[in-house]
Amino acid sequence: MRIRLLGGFEVTSQENRPVRFTTRKTSLLFAALVLAGRRGYRREQLSEAFWPGRSNGHARNSLRQALVDIRRSFPASNDAMLYVDGDQETIALIGGPDEADISIFERKLAEGRTAELACAADLYRGELLAGIAFPDGLDDWFGPYRSKYQRKAQQLAERLSLDLSEPDTAEEIACEGLAERLLASDPTAEEAHRTLMRIHLLRGHENAALRQFESCRALLRKHLGAEPEAQTTALAASLQAPAGAARKLTAPGPEVMSQPQVFSDPAKHHDRASVAVLPFQNLSGDPEQDYFADGMIEDIIVALAHFRHLYVIARYSSSTYKGKVVDIKQVGRELDVRYVVEGSVRRTGDRLRIAGQLIDTSTGAHLWAERFDGTLANVFDLQDQLASSIVGAIAPKLEEAEIERAKRKPTESLDAYDYYLRGLAAFDRTTTNRAVVDDALRLFMKAIELDPEFATAHARAARCYATRKSNGWMVDPAEEVAEATRLARKAVELGWDDAVALSYGGYVLGYVGGDLDDSAACIDRALALNPNFAAALGVSSWVNCCLGEPHKAVEHAALAMRLSPLDPRLFAWQFNTGLAHFCAGQYDDAVAWAGKSLRYQPNYPSAMRVVAAGHALGGRLAHAREMIARLCEFDPALRLSNLADVLPPFRRLDDRNRYVEALRKAGLPE
Repeated sequence: MRIRLLGGFEVTSQENRPVRFTTRKTSLLFAALVLAGRRGYRREQLSEAFWPGRSNGHARNSLRQALVDIRRSFPASNDAMLYVDGDQETIALIGGPDEADISIFERKLAEGRTAELACAADLYRGELLAGIAFPDGLDDWFGPYRSKYQRKAQQLAERLSLDLSEPDTAEEIACEGLAERLLASDPTAEEAHRTLMRIHLLRGHENAALRQFESCRALLRKHLGAEPEAQTTALAASLQAPAGAARKLTAPGPEVMSQPQVFSDPAKHHDRASVAVLPFQNLSGDPEQDYFADGMIEDIIVALAHFRHLYVIARYSSSTYKGKVVDIKQVGRELDVRYVVEGSVRRTGDRLRIAGQLIDTSTGAHLWAERFDGTLANVFDLQDQLASSIVGAIAPKLEEAEIERAKRKPTESLDAYDYYLRGLAAFDRTTTNRAVVDDALRLFMKAIELDPEFATAHARAARCYATRKSNGWMVDPAEEVAEATRLARKAVELGWDDAVALSYGGYVLGYVGGDLDDSAACIDRALALNPNFAAALGVSSWVNCCLGEPHKAVEHAALAMRLSPLDPRLFAWQFNTGLAHFCAGQYDDAVAWAGKSLRYQPNYPSAMRVVAAGHALGGRLAHAREMIARLCEFDPALRLSNLADVLPPFRRLDDRNRYVEALRKAGLPE
């Protein structure tokens, strides 16, 4: 049996016959299950992704038909090498470790010896599912997998080329073939160019190596408008060393060559936060671990670049500091950045420890520091997890630092961004003080006045109106709902590629405007743009509660809290978790999570309502009435007759009816 996903799609049965599925979508479903492995997927995930736009029943029926097609080729039996397993909630493809090329590829990478790396290089025949057209937006589903394996292949090419010691070996041929395949799909892949340069040099063809460098430089200028990374330039410089000088296959540190002054006239970016990620130190005593540290930096830079309010220095600039003892303040001046991320990688046996810290370049102060531990069992997945965790921790700290900087700035020199930051300082720390929320709205509107194209300011201003609605503070509901909806629609129009604007604008479209479909579409796009944005996961949790998907709501809130455990919006994500448990009929959990929210925001009426409703349906009427008394003290005008003004727009009528009836039982006045 053989399953090939790298470089195309090919499935061969145990009897060595080609397996043909009925439809292209069934083939892609099979590929998705192979990629997921034994953990599988939830049925609703698959039906929504593969059959979007259909009713839930229709989509699940299509999924069942596709699974029947797969089971026809791979029936379950005691001696089956591959079969579909699942229940009413999840579905998985169960098979041995050597049936799919991606499984063997991962294992050979983890083993790490030169022969195994060469085997992995041969297995990478091209991009994941190359040549297959993805219907109905499934490119968004498979895109991250494709990028993941392409990145691993690029790192593999560089790692293997550094292991080569003799020409004309099987390992060299495998390495060269991999580099050429990588360049066929991405002519700007510098790891592949460097790999071919090293192979040419190993064969004694220095002119060919230099021609490869010139080709790399020309392609980067043509496609990206960029220059080669310092590592590529340094390797080329080593080829031009004086006759008789020792030549290096590895790129020398920046101190080996005389670097041109790259930063003589840096562009200024003082209108938004700027950050550079410096090369991580390899403390393992093993030069081969450099590839892991370099991969960490690449992942962190890419993930930070998803935050549109950050200016992130490209890797080829920050990598010039590799191997140097640096002065952080000098780095800040040379790169014109306010913040620097630096860290280290240490390997002990099969354990890895990553340490990271965030530093203010103007003062040298450490704003954040953390360490992360894991095993080498799946080194590249660990790399992805660490990068997302570091970014999840850094992003809120950067925002906090920017807010403090804006607070120190004289009011006469404020611009749109500073007004925006001051609005954040007010809003993010309370939603239960009317004067503070009104002040935040004023500051956001001032930012819009100074910059009418400021998408996130529109979104945050709209969010203030949502808070007014939730707390029962609207004076003229019709006018304020119209203004909130206008601001939210303007935010998503201006910020269709901005995860912040889409998240908060999308939330307001759902809660204030009552348009759950538009709300979900905006929030889903925000997550596609930036999967590490905790706030997007938080509002996704809310919209899934409203759509009748409480399990997904709990999952997304939990991920938001993991990515940003000290976030000022934590109380909202805890409330969302409580609301989701209420919708799922888990009333004790609903009370517990909404109670956590109240410990952060004691006068948060949304959480009070969930606690009261959960107690009421959980049979604890005395506790429910105590909470209703507290709620009515905060919002004396709230009644069952006007409860609709503050309730979420539940799509499932049962969720709404149970919520209202629970508050009636708890004693909310008519």
